[in-house]
Amino acid sequence: MRLILPVLFLAGVLTGCGGAPSRPEPVSPKPVQPVTPVSPATPPVVAPDTLPLVVLPPVIPPVTPPIPPVVPEPAKPVTSVMPWFKPATWEQLPGWNDDDLTLAWPAFLQSCKGLKNNPAWTGVCQAAGQFSALPEGAALRSFFEQQFQPWQINQAEGGVDGLVTGYYEPLLRGSRYLTPKYRFPVYAAPEDLLVVDLSTVYPELKNLRLRGRLQGNKVVPYFTRADIEAGSAPVRGKELAWVDDPVDLFFLQIQGSGRVKLENGEVIRVGYADQNGHPYRSIGKWLVEKGELTLDKASMQGIKDWGRRNPERLPELLNANPSYVFFRELPSYLSGPLGALGVPLTAERSVAIDPRGMPLGAPVWLATTRPNSSDTLNRLMMAQDTGGAIRGNVRADFFWGFGDDAGRQAGAMKQRGRMWALLPRDFPISTTPVAVNAANGANGKSGLQ
Repeated sequence: MRLILPVLFLAGVLTGCGGAPSRPEPVSPKPVQPVTPVSPATPPVVAPDTLPLVVLPPVIPPVTPPIPPVVPEPAKPVTSVMPWFKPATWEQLPGWNDDDLTLAWPAFLQSCKGLKNNPAWTGVCQAAGQFSALPEGAALRSFFEQQFQPWQINQAEGGVDGLVTGYYEPLLRGSRYLTPKYRFPVYAAPEDLLVVDLSTVYPELKNLRLRGRLQGNKVVPYFTRADIEAGSAPVRGKELAWVDDPVDLFFLQIQGSGRVKLENGEVIRVGYADQNGHPYRSIGKWLVEKGELTLDKASMQGIKDWGRRNPERLPELLNANPSYVFFRELPSYLSGPLGALGVPLTAERSVAIDPRGMPLGAPVWLATTRPNSSDTLNRLMMAQDTGGAIRGNVRADFFWGFGDDAGRQAGAMKQRGRMWALLPRDFPISTTPVAVNAANGANGKSGLQ
């Protein structure tokens, strides 16, 4: 298999600087030497009309050159490397005055925890820390309007509309041990999985991480989903838990985090640890192409129903997606699953974005509609997560929370939407956002599951 590395070419901007013209030194006259008469020992007597006339040179004042007028340098245009950011006004944000910002404030404080080492956010996060208690909505609206500048996000190819999907934290049934009922493993990352980071040698590849494994003295692609399911990968002993449904396990990998309820009532939380490096392929799209489902039925629930009707074809379906996600067990006290920013997600206030087009951690004004509805859904969200299939400037994955109700909303969400980034007023807008090496499952969605 050939790995093709995209190379990003960075355009440099050369600027010249000129100095003010040097000012000439003032011209000073040569000093006049005093005339000292020589007195002879016996001065002769000279008539007055025969005395010599001594003519002194005129006194010439110093020459001061004229001071040139100060001509201001022409303003240099600001060249942004994020041309998809267009300055906007608060009045242009649909429903800005109607959202209950107190519901977004805890999520914003979580973003500040994740951005504590980023100097671009120090000022606004310190200002947020001045509130001793949860501020009222009017105070929060004033805070954001004073501290932030809204920027409308445009697609690379033009236009302001994009796709908004949903994801959630599922609950699976499982066991710590392999049993006839619980026989589908939730794996931790295997020891032989390599992450190749070339950014120190090739800075243009700083957003690219390659997964692979050693074969002799060569790095080759890691095992596919089919290989792992067939036992080719050294994952034995890496089981965190065993669950009862392979389709639920597949969707756990798509969501990137979830909970497993054990037979003794204990609930463990698992989150994304790593991925095998293969691209995500939509199994919903595969079913549509095979004529097994119509496009309107290729939802999460539709795929689950198809799997129950066709258990013998499940391996063929699931292996159509070569991507495979590994997990780690997370502390049970967390308020939500951990996103790519490294902070717990907040139900209906966290969103996964493409960090190449949107700064991770930024507040985002999202204007969309509710799942399978034309009812408006305009609210302040926090860009706290990423996803392998969340690609594009105007692209969002809306986190609905935990459980079956959240799952129904997430599975039905495939809406059009627009997005505005709210950035600190002194934010270095000419700095390219840096992608992170994490994701909500590193799979994400592309509209079809």
